[in-house]
Amino acid sequence: MQTILGAGGSISNEIAKSLKYFTDDIRLVSRNPKKVNETDQLFSADLTDRDQVFKAVEGSEIVYLTIGFEYSTKVWQKQWPPLMQNVIDACIVNKAKLVFFDNVYSIGSEFVKHITEESPIYPTSKKGEVRAQVDLMLLDQMKAGKIRAIIARAPDFYGVDINNSVLMSLIYKNLAAGKKAQWMFNAKTKHSYIYTPDAGAATALLGNTPDAYNQIWNLPTDRKSLTGEQWVSLFAKEMDKKINFKLISGGMVRILGIFIPFLKELFEMRYQFDRDYFFDSIKFEKYFKYQPTKYEAGVKEIVQQLAAKKS
Repeated sequence: MQTILGAGGSISNEIAKSLKYFTDDIRLVSRNPKKVNETDQLFSADLTDRDQVFKAVEGSEIVYLTIGFEYSTKVWQKQWPPLMQNVIDACIVNKAKLVFFDNVYSIGSEFVKHITEESPIYPTSKKGEVRAQVDLMLLDQMKAGKIRAIIARAPDFYGVDINNSVLMSLIYKNLAAGKKAQWMFNAKTKHSYIYTPDAGAATALLGNTPDAYNQIWNLPTDRKSLTGEQWVSLFAKEMDKKINFKLISGGMVRILGIFIPFLKELFEMRYQFDRDYFFDSIKFEKYFKYQPTKYEAGVKEIVQQLAAKKS
């Protein structure tokens, strides 16, 4: 059995879609899981509870940890370390392999200009410190030979889920509503994004590749990084909208953060936008001979799918 902890999100749904090519024995775990594939098994659980984590993992051969907690430093500090410890312990007891779908917050501001699997874990934010802590918890157990695991890293993502992607919320959602697109901090710096179908397919592929374990992998992402201005232009052209956007400066983010909790939480991550941010997935691309979706193709597909949903 292959189990997804944190089912129902943009990435977990894509992983579930891809896992059907490897197995029809899939368990989806969350508070209120819903089927992605017809044969999916649903398991309702509160994953902040240790006993329920163990029950959810029981009988699994491979476990995918994809849970997304509220975007809050305090919530992350409270919930991430015990969750990771409980998942590691449950996997060890059940002799299950673990695939941790991770972000790059543990990589600090000095290293985002070129992020590889060898980039140092050197956080420069409170959220980054939490991610570094859970990364090192897992890496230590991997090095000790107590668990077979993978850290599958991804940058920010874009896909048909409008609400859970900053890129989609700032650009697509605003343009679709007849408003100006938005960008934050600096629209002239480049920023890598991963297409959610690529993220899901690659994570499922890693989990089902024995030789991939006990490594960090950057998931496949188009190497042609775009600036904020170019992202706006790409969406606007595909949506047949005027190329126009409003920049939300760092000062504006800080002020708006007084009233909007998400922006307050985002301010410390401004280093991911105020300088070039390039996510390098060449290791994955070469090993699996995998070609990431080009940004132009991904945006075209998204716009077509969302248009079809409206019609």
